[in-house]
Amino acid sequence: TVPQAERRDDEKIYHKMSIAELQLLAPAIDWLDYLSYALAPLELTDTEPVVVYGDTYLQQVSDLINDTDRSILNNYLIWNLVQKTASSLDQRFETAQERLLETLYGTRKSCTPRWQTCISNTDDTLGFALGSLFVKATFDRDSKAIAEEMISEIRAAFEVSLDQLDWMDEKTRQAAKEKADAIYDMIGFPDFILDNKELDDVYDGYEVSEDSFFQNMLNFYNFSAKVMADQLRKPPNRDQWSMTPQTVNAYYLPTKNGIVFPAGILQAPFYARNHPKALNFGGIGVVMGHELTHAFDDQGREYDKEGNLRPWWQNSSLEAFKNRTACMTEQYGRYTVHSEKVNGRQTLGENIADNGGLKAAYNAYKSWLQKNGEEKRLPALELTNHQLFFVGFAQVWCSVRTPESSHEGLVTDPHSPDKYRVIGTLSNSRDFVEHFGCPLGSPMNPGKHCEVW
Repeated sequence: TVPQAERRDDEKIYHKMSIAELQLLAPAIDWLDYLSYALAPLELTDTEPVVVYGDTYLQQVSDLINDTDRSILNNYLIWNLVQKTASSLDQRFETAQERLLETLYGTRKSCTPRWQTCISNTDDTLGFALGSLFVKATFDRDSKAIAEEMISEIRAAFEVSLDQLDWMDEKTRQAAKEKADAIYDMIGFPDFILDNKELDDVYDGYEVSEDSFFQNMLNFYNFSAKVMADQLRKPPNRDQWSMTPQTVNAYYLPTKNGIVFPAGILQAPFYARNHPKALNFGGIGVVMGHELTHAFDDQGREYDKEGNLRPWWQNSSLEAFKNRTACMTEQYGRYTVHSEKVNGRQTLGENIADNGGLKAAYNAYKSWLQKNGEEKRLPALELTNHQLFFVGFAQVWCSVRTPESSHEGLVTDPHSPDKYRVIGTLSNSRDFVEHFGCPLGSPMNPGKHCEVW
């Protein structure tokens, strides 16, 4: 398969071709027949364009299918079906799956209360309906306006940093500023979830049975496939959300040049209306800066302001960018977890975003202080508000993982381990070094600071 680290270079792995060309590439599968069945009632021909990521992988899979006994292939397909549906089957299947997960990740799953299982499955299938209840019951509408203002301040701080870069030529810099200006942000929730009719329309065609939980899950899989097939013939919808409002996460989508911050993440420890600005900028502010910086990481930089995959950098700036990212690749590649090294190349995009996000959020906080004045310090803490900003960033990443889970993360996760998301980012921050007085040559002030944005 395509190595994890190489999957971030879309210019190399993006291959557009017809179904007929795909058939020549991987002939073991009748692609027109398979796709026509999967996307029914959509009508397809062998001239239909498709995008293939990892053409060599598909070639090898095709060869493997031809060289493998049919009974093994059948068993493999059945195993995948059972694994996907195990959580919807009876206790025998759930117990077997828990034993597998314990072997893989070293954790023993306690018996999940039925109410949690019900909420989890409802979230998976009727996420926006559940999000409507969540927003109406818990979300402070003022938080949406406050978050939008914070994003505007962080975007402005990022653009000021662009003006100060000595390694970027003017043409690329101007294009980068235009891309930053064009980033489309979606905060809290999509408006349609507050309109019952529009919400019902989203689930039109999804049949829910009152007496068969398993059938409901199968119905949802079929419903999702039909929704996807229906969208293939429509122009892209920039306002479409890929994450439900109650999700505690955020993302940047390069093909839309958009960032999304669901209502679920606009709460402690990331954000609270009664928190000092230092904590909010250090928490949700860094997350905002992180997602914004993804537009200019090793993958996001390949897309223009409209979300098109095309080269828009001048060669001199591109080479300077690669030289600076090489510093970060080397830095994070020296970190270890249980004697196993972090893959600095695999985690490069997230490390760029962590470092750029912290810098943009801190500069935005300083701009806020210039306009509004110094905040009162929190009682009982011998911390300045500037120090509190960095503590707010660090405490978000407190975590505990088993050795097995840590190993799995090092192999597959594009993020660095949480410990090094903090240590790596802060040791690159001259502002952190200044406010905490870290001596030159100490672990948090090694002298060499990797900086891209």
